[in-house]
This record gives sequence, structure tokens and C-alpha cells, in this order.
Amino acid sequence: MSPFDTSQNISNPAPQAPFEGRHIGPNAHDASIMLSAIGVSSMHQLLGEVIPPHIRRQDTMAIPAALSEAEVLAEMTALAKQNSVKTSLIGMGYYGCHMPPVIQRNVLENPAWYTAYTPYQPEISQGRLEAILNFQTMVTDLTGMDIANASLLDEATAAAEAMAMAFRAHRGKGNVFRVDPDTHPQTLGVLRTRAAPLGITLEIATPDTGIEAACFAALISYPGSTGAVRDITGEIEAIHAVGGMAIVASDLLALCLLEAPGAMGADIVLGSTQRFGVQFGFGGPHAAFFATKTAHQRSIPGRLVGVSQDHKGRQAYRLALQTREQHIRREKATSNICTAQVLLAVIAGFYAVWHGPEGLRRIAKHAHNMANQFVAAMRRAGRIVRHDAFFDTVVIEASDDRDAMLAAALGAGFNLRSLDRAFAVSFDETTTSDDMERLLDALGGAGITKEARADEARADDGLTLPQQLRRKTGFLRQSVFHKYRSETEMMRYMRSLADRDLALDRCMIPLGSCTMKLNAAAEMMPVTWPEFARIHPYAPKDQTRGYLEMITQLEGLLAATTGYAAVSLQPNAGSQGEFAGLLAIARYHAARGDSHRKICLIPSSAHGTNPASAAMAGMQVVVVKCDAHGNVDMADLQAKIDQHQANLAAIMVTYPSTHGVFEESITELCDLVHQAGGQVYVDGANLNALVGHCAPPEFGADVSHLNLHKTFCIPHGGGGPGVGPIGVAAHLAPYLPGSPIDGDGAVSAAPFGSASILPITYAYIRMMGADGLSNATSMAILSANYIAARLGTAFPVLYTGSKGRVAHECIIDIRGIQEKSGISNEDIAKRLIDYGFHAPTMSFPVAGTLMIEPTESESLVEIDRFCDAMLSIAAEIDAVISGQWPTDDNPLVNAPHTSDDILDDAWAHPYSRKQAADPNGNAQANKYWAPVGRVDNAYGDRNLICSCPALSEWEDAAE
Repeated sequence: MSPFDTSQNISNPAPQAPFEGRHIGPNAHDASIMLSAIGVSSMHQLLGEVIPPHIRRQDTMAIPAALSEAEVLAEMTALAKQNSVKTSLIGMGYYGCHMPPVIQRNVLENPAWYTAYTPYQPEISQGRLEAILNFQTMVTDLTGMDIANASLLDEATAAAEAMAMAFRAHRGKGNVFRVDPDTHPQTLGVLRTRAAPLGITLEIATPDTGIEAACFAALISYPGSTGAVRDITGEIEAIHAVGGMAIVASDLLALCLLEAPGAMGADIVLGSTQRFGVQFGFGGPHAAFFATKTAHQRSIPGRLVGVSQDHKGRQAYRLALQTREQHIRREKATSNICTAQVLLAVIAGFYAVWHGPEGLRRIAKHAHNMANQFVAAMRRAGRIVRHDAFFDTVVIEASDDRDAMLAAALGAGFNLRSLDRAFAVSFDETTTSDDMERLLDALGGAGITKEARADEARADDGLTLPQQLRRKTGFLRQSVFHKYRSETEMMRYMRSLADRDLALDRCMIPLGSCTMKLNAAAEMMPVTWPEFARIHPYAPKDQTRGYLEMITQLEGLLAATTGYAAVSLQPNAGSQGEFAGLLAIARYHAARGDSHRKICLIPSSAHGTNPASAAMAGMQVVVVKCDAHGNVDMADLQAKIDQHQANLAAIMVTYPSTHGVFEESITELCDLVHQAGGQVYVDGANLNALVGHCAPPEFGADVSHLNLHKTFCIPHGGGGPGVGPIGVAAHLAPYLPGSPIDGDGAVSAAPFGSASILPITYAYIRMMGADGLSNATSMAILSANYIAARLGTAFPVLYTGSKGRVAHECIIDIRGIQEKSGISNEDIAKRLIDYGFHAPTMSFPVAGTLMIEPTESESLVEIDRFCDAMLSIAAEIDAVISGQWPTDDNPLVNAPHTSDDILDDAWAHPYSRKQAADPNGNAQANKYWAPVGRVDNAYGDRNLICSCPALSEWEDAAE
């Protein structure tokens, strides 16, 4: 029986227009124009020419009738009410905090920020790049390290990335990774998952006890998970003495009062920035931080924002050292991270900008003071406190009455953390004196007035931290952390950054493979509701009934859309989904006594995360060739299977292919791998071309990850967050990720990953219904073929199916054009900025090409505007070829043109200012001006600056 009540839709439909028409851009009239333009009479005929008939789905998706926006919000309200919002003082890396309203309204709820894409095109990403640079600067200052990345997925994942990075860097043969016993339990769970395939042995002990030469690194908690603050200098020296790396898991708010780990000799410092303005959200998304020494800057996982200059020497930001990790190492990589929690990192950075160093220190002292007050009262009540030195977390021994104390606290509205014969309480920014009164009253510690408690706790400037561990150095001295204290100025600063960017709220983002489509407001709204936002990931289950019901229903909806038997929502990025899926395959083989099956076949066209994920799962990558048409070379596949049949674990294949085509041999490919005893992993990057029309298990897939930020409308948020759940066939269901606390195979810190953004996908599917989802796929395919038809005469379409059609995206080949004109795909990408467009995907999966994906959400007006711009650019290229403009001075090689360029009195180009700024084909209603000219990537890599630079530092680099 369906868990959904759809009777209201059948008997009394809502008066509002169906959501499908709000989500899908072209209407029926537009669709008829597009069909006519590509020479078919109907959508049915087009789909018949695009999708091989033998893989077409035969059943309909078991999804309830579509709801209106009002109805889905009512349903989400009912689910939210089933959650019980208590004051969670559980800690474990998750703390209550206040998101400043100025940040919530102007960033989190602003499509200029949440619909932006990864800043691979720096000229149109200067705003978010500056915001991320603020984040990196905040992290390096507080940790005392040289360099920090643009964030990772969560603290547990960051710890696993640090372990892998240290393992790769270790010059000896050691395989022992020592872990502090006082580490967050969810971090230990993820470390166990990541260590096993790499052959790493976890040893739970502090580094100062009997350390051996085989230990390549150690993870030290500072403060510990149960709150202990200790001098870790000796432990760092001990691991260094055997040639290992010292990795410190820390808390940025604590580091406002505590000595920085960098000053103690740490090699890597990591943790979560959740408490810098981001709510619990039942586990995420939250931006993890990862900082290290300059010596390791080329090994740091994830993204790194750096400072460079444009072609006229103006300071400009960019992603630094982009050709690293999976892009070079591929199957040798130990990290598959290709994303960052950008939106959450931006919020955390703005939190520091808003509060400044004095505000952060004030908030830190408040949390510490509350802990001191609690300790003073509990000691007066005769209780034993486990740790004498602590920041915000206190452990009370309770060998005889732990459960009674926890129950009493719960009765007063507080969730505390249960420990063995003890309980822990973590205080935070949100804790009030009234909270303290109620908590102490429940725990029998109310025998002292709050005034007396406060006086006692405030002794010595309110700090009870050991003198030698108190922070001696300042932090956040850069001007950006001091300028914006009034809301007027803060609002304008954030607006000024947003105006420097191109996001989906301004224009189409035609990126192939990345699927930038509508993130509807009705889908986004529940994310900030307290009933979803203020739930701790390890709150008691009876407080999370609404979340658990929604998650169960969403798993069913995703299973229905894909045809898989079971779904796990734990992976919090596509990269983690890839790893989890391959891990399920590896565990399946191991359970059958086939642990020797380690070979993973991967087509040469695959995204770099595929071989990186296989390497992380302990598999050996064997590359399969692609033929001249971009398809998997079946002869080479057969040869590789014959060669490795006894040890074949899996094949990873993207479908439709990375080249944007439905390969007709997919069923044969799956059959060949299965006959050899392997499993088929279908990368779900292009699932939005399948939903409603094909089900991967029906053509032979065993497992897929699903990019919810692509197919199912979770926004990219400037490069993150995302969710990458996996769907599996029934035989792999037992090997899905377990709980990070007490299960096996966990890949994220929280049981359901980035749970707070799951309402987005849930609402999308509920509002679209089965027909809406199928129609969205159809329109995405129609729009891509329309673009291919309009542009095909000027820009050759590289790959098509047997009937001359593309799937949901098309690749145009610029290589021949470059040979004739000198104009590259990068020149076209930069020139599109002058027309007010984000560029298509450059040089992936084929160098010298552009991959274009319009999605179903773009209107015919916007698609035509893009095509007109591209055809205008083609005419400009012809002018270069004809000699009207020289190859080294024309509107393409000089693009983008800034307003300063156009206003320059010394204009000396052979084309007019109007041609530069407002050429034929430019149809911007509100002209977008790039804030900088073309950015010099090589200069930035030679002069690497990855934090807010002082003026003198910038001048020194320029010299």
C-alpha cells in the first residue's frame, strides 16, 4: 500500500496551475516549434530516434499523483510537526548556533548564491571566490596553518581524507594510523570504512604511548570528543619522532580561546564549521575545514581558491592548482573529492565577517562560561566532573544513575549525550541563563543562584583553561573581518559579491554533465523550518519521526524512479556515492568468497572521480578504449574481460554516455560483465536523461549513485552542497552503508548524510508526479537536440547516435575551428560572458570541445538567446578567418570585456566598443559586466596566495 494519500488530487484537484508547467520551461507551442525545427512530427518520434527501443522502460513509475505547491508545503508541514525540537546539548561535533538573519535572508535564501555553479569560470565567479577566500583565511588564522582548502563534506570525511593524504605522503612502509580514543564515534566509523580497502590498520591510542615506526600518522582530538583539553605538543612530537604526520581534529570556536594547533607543530588540522551559523539539519550539509602546511599544498584534497591577476594586472580570484588529484592521478588517486560545501562555507565565512574576532571570542567565552557555571553547580551538588580542563563540553560521572539523569534532562526539554557510566553536556552560543536554570533544576544542581554561579565561573576573565594552552596570538586581522558591523554595510557587501557572479537567477547555465536546472522556491522553503533545521543528527528517534517518515518515503520514490530495489541516502556527494556503490560491490564479492575480484573496468571517457573512487575502494583500474564514435569499444571490452575474467569485480559506465549519447550496446556490455562474474556500476550523472523512460536495472545495472543536485533539483550552491545516494539491486541491499556509530560501511558522519536538504528532492518528486518526471526527461532531450540542430551548421556536433540524435546534451567540436582561426574553445567560453552567459563545459570529455546541456527548465526564449549568441560568435570567428580582425586582437581573444575596458580612453582595437560590449546577437535585458578580464591561471599557480592577501603581499607577488 502506498504511504501517500492522493485522494484529494483525484476527487478535488487543486485550483493552482500544475507545478510541472512551472518547472518545465517550454510550453506545448514552444515544443511544437522545436520539434519542427529538428524535423520530427512528435515527441514520440524523437524519443524513438534517441533511446534504443530495447532499453525502454515497460512499466510506469509507482509515484503518486502530483501535488500543487500549496499541497506539498502542507504535506511537508505535517511531516515537520512529527519532529520534536528539543534543546540538543549532545555535542559530538554538532552545536546549536544562530544564523545571523542578514546572512539567512541574503545568502541562504538568495538564488544568486544557491543557484551558482562551481567557479571554474573565474571571471564570472569573483563574488563567491572572494567569499570562499574569506573562509580559507578564517580557517588558516584560527588553526595557525599555512593553507586551507575551500571546504570538504563533513568532519569525518575530512579526517578520512587526511588519513589518505598522510598515507600517500609517507615515504616508509608503515600502514598504522593511530587514532585518539577521544575521537567522535562517527569519525571512527568513517575512518574504518576508508582504511580497510587501502590496507591501513587503525590503532586506537594516543601518540605518546608506545608508538612504533610503522605508524605513518596520528589523529589527535583537541578538544576531545568528550571535552577534554590537554597539551598535545608532546603527542605531536612523538609522532614526528617516528616520521609520521600529526593530524589534529579541532573546533574553530574553541580555537578563539585555545592555542592554535599550528603553533604546536600540527601538519594537518581539520574539523567542522557547522557552529559558525549553520543549523544541525539532522546532520548536514555542513562545511568541513581542512588546513595544512605549504609543503603539502599540491596534495591537499578538494578545491583551493587562490589569488591571481587578469590580463591587465587587476587582482582576480580563481581556483588554484586545478590540474591536480583525480585529473592527473585518476586511478592512482586516494581522494575522489571534486566538490566543496561552498554555500555552507560561504555562510561560515560571512559569520566570521559579521562577528569579527571580538565577536567570535565573545561567543566562545559565552559557551565556555556556561560550561564553567554548570561545572560549579554540579560540583556543589556532589557530582564528579571527569575533566578538569574543558572548553564547552563537560562529562559528569554517573555510574549508578546515568539513565535517570538523562531522563530528567529530557523531561526538562534537553537532549544530553549518553556515555559509558557517565553523560556529557555541550554548551553553545544559544545556551541561555534560563536554559541553565531548567537544566540544573532537572539534574539536582540548582542549589546555587545563577548570580553566584556566574561570579564563580567568571574568575580569571571567565577562563578555566590551562594557562599554557590559552591563545597568545591574534586572529582575523584582515580588514574584511572589521568593516561590516552594521547590517546596512553587511547587506551591501554581500550584494556586491553576488552582483559579480553569474548564477541561474540571471541566465541559463548551459553546462554539459552538470544539469543546472530550476531549484524551485517551494522545494527550498522547508529547509529553514525549525522542525527540520534544529534537529541533532543523533537525537532520539522518537524526536525525528517526521524526518524518518520523509526519508523512508523518499527512498521509495527514488527506488520507483530508478527501478532499484533499495536506496541509501547516506552519501553526501556524488563522489561518496561512487565510493559507497563500489564498496557494496566489494563487500558482496567478499561475502561470496571472491575477495580476489579487484579489477574495475572503466571507459577512457569517464570522469576522473570514477577511477579515483575505484582506487579508494581497493580496486585496480583497467581502462577500456572508446571508438571513433565515442562509444565503449566492445572489442576492447571483450579483450579486457577475457584477460581479467577471474579477477573482474565491476565495470563503471556512465549512461547515457559521457559523450551525451545513448549507446545501443549497453545491454550487451552488462551481459558480458555479468557472464564474467562482475557487477555493473552505472554512474548516475546523466540519470536525468533516463527518468520515466529507462530503468538502469532493466538493462543490466546493479548499482548507481544518483546526483540529487542534478536530476532531482538540489541546488549546486556555488559548487556544493549535494547528495549522492545509491540505488542497488536486491542482492546488494545488505551491503548498503550502515550507521556511522554502530554499523558497517559508513561513508558520511551522519546516518542520512545531508538530511536537511532532502526535503528539496522530496517536494520536487511529489509536485512533478510520474508524468511530470517523464515529461521533464523528454523536454531535456528535445531541448538538447534543438540546440544541436540550430548550432550544427556553425559548430560540428561531435557525437550522435545511430539516427543522428543526441541525448540530453551535445558536444560541439572546436578543434577544426581553432586550426583555421586560432580561436579556441576557451575564447568562445570567455566571449559568451560578454553576451551574458555562463560557458558550457570546456574540454570534457574531449579536449578542444564544448559540452552543452540546456535542461528542461530553460524556456525557448532563453535557449534561442543562447543559440543566437553562439551564431553571432561564429560570425565573429569568420571575421577572424577572413582577415577582418587579426588572430591576436579580436573580440574573442580579448574577452571578456569589462566596463573599465570599454571606458578606456586608449581604445586601440580594430573592432568597435559596441562590437565588444553589445554585438549583434546580444539580447541581455540587463547587461552583465564581468568584474575582471581574463584571469591568468599560470600566474596564480606560480605565485600561490590562498588567503586574503595584504596589499604588500600582492605587490611583492606582482614584482
